[in-house]
Amino acid sequence: MGDHEMATNEERKPCLKLEIEDDATVATRLYKKEEKKWGVPGAVLIVCLVSLPLLVIFCGGSFSSTLIWLRDVKVSVVKGLTHDSNQTSTPINNYLDGLIPSDFNKSSCRSRFEWALLRRSSPHMPSSYLLQKLRNYEALHKKCGPNTPLYKKSIEQLKSGHSVPLDCNYVVWIPINGLGNRILSLASTFLYAILTNRVLLIEMTNELDDLFCEPFPDTSWILPPDFPVKNLNQLNVNSDVTYGNMLNKHTISNDSNTTFESLHSYVYAHIVEDYHNLDRMFFCNDDQIVLGKVNWLLLKSDLYFAPSLYKLPLFEEELHLLFPAKESVFHLLAHYLIHPTNDVWGLVKRYYNSYLAKADEKIGIQVRVFSFTRVSSDVILQQILDCSKLESILPELDLNGTQAFKTNEQKSKAILVVSLYAYYYEKIKSMYYEHSIKTGELVSVYQPSHEETQNTGNQLHNKKALAEMYMLSLCDVFLTTGISTFGYVSYGLAGIKPIILMPIWNKKIPDLPCVRETSMESCHLSPANPSCKGRTMDKEKVQQYVKQCPDKGAGIKLFD
Repeated sequence: MGDHEMATNEERKPCLKLEIEDDATVATRLYKKEEKKWGVPGAVLIVCLVSLPLLVIFCGGSFSSTLIWLRDVKVSVVKGLTHDSNQTSTPINNYLDGLIPSDFNKSSCRSRFEWALLRRSSPHMPSSYLLQKLRNYEALHKKCGPNTPLYKKSIEQLKSGHSVPLDCNYVVWIPINGLGNRILSLASTFLYAILTNRVLLIEMTNELDDLFCEPFPDTSWILPPDFPVKNLNQLNVNSDVTYGNMLNKHTISNDSNTTFESLHSYVYAHIVEDYHNLDRMFFCNDDQIVLGKVNWLLLKSDLYFAPSLYKLPLFEEELHLLFPAKESVFHLLAHYLIHPTNDVWGLVKRYYNSYLAKADEKIGIQVRVFSFTRVSSDVILQQILDCSKLESILPELDLNGTQAFKTNEQKSKAILVVSLYAYYYEKIKSMYYEHSIKTGELVSVYQPSHEETQNTGNQLHNKKALAEMYMLSLCDVFLTTGISTFGYVSYGLAGIKPIILMPIWNKKIPDLPCVRETSMESCHLSPANPSCKGRTMDKEKVQQYVKQCPDKGAGIKLFD
């Protein structure tokens, strides 16, 4: 924040003593009323706002000085509400207007409360309906979570081999593929859990250990190791217990009148890119009515399938109440659900404070190189530079050397390059080392790591990846490779609309190097288009908030 002009001593005249009893009485009554509602800091702020005309009339000094004083009071109050470094817990539930529950110990997961302090405020506040649903879900998870009496009862029912009406039903998320895919599918699965009143449990594999904080108070979301169904990671599209194969073999019916007793105690939903047509019936209304009667749903996915849930009439009203702004779905769910552990958060804070914090503008560039592009690194670099010129992303070089050296204070820009490879960072850094900038900014280029190969099975690799997603989310401008789930997560966390490098398919260079996105939502890269029986959504209605992805024509995404 820039320094503001301070009032002179002459301007700081003491306020005249007010003798207007009625106004004082009103102020006192207002303070007491707002103190009950907002607490002491909120009451001070509101009374100050109401008293502004009196301050201007009875205080010496200019109107602008009074506004400066009032702004400082407001900032102090807001900071007091959001962050107190001396507190060991955060009793005031105000992060993103109450998105995060207040009964967490702050020190156990610092990212949960500190992330918002490092970047601008989110313009996307949760609806009151979403907040209520989250509080209801937390109570359900606490009641039905691992090792509770109701969980143990549900496990016994699972062993029996058939479903019955129970107080607690579950969806077990099974991870697959890269970290970006996992985070997107996890957020989608949690949304599904909220919509279907299921308890979300996750299979904790070694490579996910110590990545994420527990998101629900006083309970755990980790599936206990003695879960009766073994080798969950080996379930695949050909397994007998997939919903598609059970439909094919008539061991389950998608008739909405199907009874509990005729249903197996669990069904495996295979929502992975290679899913078959019958697996895609998962996204049909009648099929969801049937699956709603199954006590345990095992779900493996590498997709952001939230947009496809909007095609089900069963969920239509609930989704509109939860997310009035459609493109805020992942942003809000991720800020509630996904919090890096203190170990990972330490990587983020140390790097950010050392290299990025003081920059006036932070530019994030995320480069993902796919095997299907079949072009050299030079071609991809040129696409980045062409896009930068088209969208005015990177500071323009002074190739003729006409920019005079300036000794006065200059604007600074930090360019954060995130890629498995060092090539793009080295090239961009060399550009700004060898040439000055036309507009005279101070430019710094950084890259936290370059692993060279993706190794999702390695825990340290995943910690660095998660840290770099959050570093990118702290940038003001975002350029990302199309169809990269890593990039989807990063700009979804940031809550900004990115500029997307158009994918290069089999050496075919796109006509436009990039496009400026109109939505900050992620793309469902392989959406289901099943032939559903029973009730379906009107296509024209769905098209009002579900559109084609610019980086993959077959994909769909939410927009406003």
